[in-house]
Amino acid sequence: MIEVAILVAGGVVFFVGQRFGGRPVATAFANARWLRSIERDLHIDVELAMNSWLAGHPWLIVVAVCVYRLYYVVLVGVLVFVFVRHREVFVSVRRVMVAMALLVLPVYWAVPMAPPRFAVPGTVDIVAEHDIFGRSAAGPGDLGQMHMTAMPSMHVGWALWCGFAVWMALRAAHPRAALLAWLFPVGMMLVVFTTGNHYVLDVVGSVLLLLAAVGVAAGWSALRARRSAAARV
Repeated sequence: MIEVAILVAGGVVFFVGQRFGGRPVATAFANARWLRSIERDLHIDVELAMNSWLAGHPWLIVVAVCVYRLYYVVLVGVLVFVFVRHREVFVSVRRVMVAMALLVLPVYWAVPMAPPRFAVPGTVDIVAEHDIFGRSAAGPGDLGQMHMTAMPSMHVGWALWCGFAVWMALRAAHPRAALLAWLFPVGMMLVVFTTGNHYVLDVVGSVLLLLAAVGVAAGWSALRARRSAAARV
């Protein structure tokens, strides 16, 4: 019950805190133009081309939309898998998850970012047009803050966490299978680009977020270990 309570508390803080990000909308669009200018200078502004490619392949659209909408099924499945089958690493990966949820909020608050589907002319909002839940995504005129929190991509962030958690669980006994876990975040990266939801640098931000969370979780574990050792003296 304690593990569930910690995860629920972290989830509530994340979802509530996310709603305070993405303001103001004008700043989110200005930040998107700035980010795109950096990508053009680096020659990595591939989002529109990838989006156009997917729009021309209807048979792949359903797959992409399902992955985008149902990624949380994998997230919950990985949580349950690690908790039930690999309890020895559960606390470590749970701390990384909570750290990611807390570390990303200041970024959302400080750097609102409009996604390509709103900020890049010609981008097709593929998820809105082919939503498996029968809903349409909000337009740029809707002040739903979560639609202006593209940096970093948490679709990719949580997919990276899934890869990390499975890798941690399997790397000792099944190293090759552990490496396969990273295919999920790679696939999610392709999905967020082609559906017009994120920029390349959003994904770079997701990778940095995971690394920062791993560092914070490792530091917290080391601190607790030192305190426990001191208490036994």
